[in-house]
Amino acid sequence: MDYVVQVDAIGDPHKIATGALRLTSDTRELLMAKNAAKCMYYSGFFKDGFSFQTGAGGPSLATTIFLKEFMDQANVKCGWAMGGITEPIVDLFKAGYIHNLLDDQAFDLASVASAHTDPKHFEISASQYANPFNKGAFVNQLDFVILGALEVDVDFNVNVVQGSNGLLQGAPGGHPDTAAGATVTIIVAPLIRSRIATVRTAVTSVTTPGESIDIVVTDYGVAVNPKRTDLLAAFKDTNIPLKSIETLRDLAYEYAGEPKDIEFEDQVVALVEYRDGTFIDAIKKPKWLN
Repeated sequence: MDYVVQVDAIGDPHKIATGALRLTSDTRELLMAKNAAKCMYYSGFFKDGFSFQTGAGGPSLATTIFLKEFMDQANVKCGWAMGGITEPIVDLFKAGYIHNLLDDQAFDLASVASAHTDPKHFEISASQYANPFNKGAFVNQLDFVILGALEVDVDFNVNVVQGSNGLLQGAPGGHPDTAAGATVTIIVAPLIRSRIATVRTAVTSVTTPGESIDIVVTDYGVAVNPKRTDLLAAFKDTNIPLKSIETLRDLAYEYAGEPKDIEFEDQVVALVEYRDGTFIDAIKKPKWLN
């Protein structure tokens, strides 16, 4: 220890809910959020006492806004919501639409305040939340989870760690845990992001395997994993804009062009660890960095 410096304040708490945790006002993201909520409504699992979690990211968080409308239509209430708790979930909770909150992380000031003052806002440990070796982990009791993605491929694999330029951009957090545990896992992502196709033939690296993904919601349509024949049947006579994942990929390539494969060195710079401790992918150094 060399110095102790006194400062007026440590950081600005009002900037906690920014970046990936912002609540979107973008019409494209709101369209995707509403379609995600619509998928929940028509899924067959949107029943009184259902449970859900949303991940970080504008469209995922915004899904919560539309749940109130669909809960009113179905005359149901949510038994519990889990997170990463955010202000939109707290607002639904205070309005009586959610009976209990399970909090592994409080993501903004409203959720911090709620955790301190409301006896039905419960703090839980990381093991209670998602430990794959804990049979009672709450992720295994989720009816719905709504998550984001950097990339999705035609096998429904999802990448939330590595950007399309090969650089590390994020952390998986509870993405693979909730996706594996939930009854219905919904990915919300734009078809194209910054002129780069989000839906593609193969992701740059795999964070969450396609076997855990049930629905992909984009601004150009909704793809259901073919293994979920129950969801395909449930959505058949609705106004959900269904498309195959291959069709979404083709649209992305038509509008943005097919991305060239990134060339990598042999040097491994990171390993993507799956929820059970095994390694699901290896990340190598892009050649363009030389």
